Amino acid sequence: MTYAHRAAEFRALHRTGEPLLLPNAWDHASAAALARGGFPAIGTTSLGVAVAAGKADATGETREETLRLARGLARLPALITVDIEGGFSERPQDVADLAAELALAGVVGVNIEDGRPDGTLADTALQCELIGALKEAAPDLFVNARTDTYWLRAGGAGETERRAVAYQQAGADGVFVPGLQEEKAIAALVDGVLDVPLNILFAPGALTFGRLAELGVRRVSSGSLLFRAALHGAVDAAHSIARGGAVPEGLPSYADSQALSAAYGKGAGQ
Repeated sequence: MTYAHRAAEFRALHRTGEPLLLPNAWDHASAAALARGGFPAIGTTSLGVAVAAGKADATGETREETLRLARGLARLPALITVDIEGGFSERPQDVADLAAELALAGVVGVNIEDGRPDGTLADTALQCELIGALKEAAPDLFVNARTDTYWLRAGGAGETERRAVAYQQAGADGVFVPGLQEEKAIAALVDGVLDVPLNILFAPGALTFGRLAELGVRRVSSGSLLFRAALHGAVDAAHSIARGGAVPEGLPSYADSQALSAAYGKGAGQ
């Protein structure tokens, strides 16, 4: 299957059937396991990628780690979208170069955020330039424009809608609003603001996948949740061994885990 066909298939997952449930991986093994579990599309979590490399998230320091991981994941039997934080640069040309490299590797989507390490939001005009640069460099790449208005408590629904419209006009294929769990605000974005799919971050104890679907959300991401669950599970299993307790049943065997390394196939465009 050609890159264009894979990109079209990923785009279609946002428009047909149930919303796309996008699990987020942090390394080859986690992505390969999710692909083996039947998920047609897999994203990456910038927190997981950064922490696994001993670096901080959202500081723009993991461009090489992200690109290296993306090149490998794009060879898996799944559609891959990559979290590129804020683009790892505020220079449109740098961001365009990254988009071209990712598309060449076979990655079909990216997630770019407007939150900055100092807790502020990027200038809207600059963010629109970065989105435009991504689309110009890789027209088939699905650009999911994330706004951190709710996470940073910056402007609420009004600012969220303003940025959503601006990002959509700049060429974004989808808009992502992590932290948003207000039904009226979600419905307003879906029904009166956006012509592109809305992505919401799943939050335990908040709106369910089913309710988000009813509200018109077209993509639900797990974000760093699976990575954090894996960390918790590892520590919990170690404590259980020390206490003489039982570890969870159904764990992958050594052979099952080893087999994940064989999930690399030919490149996505080959």
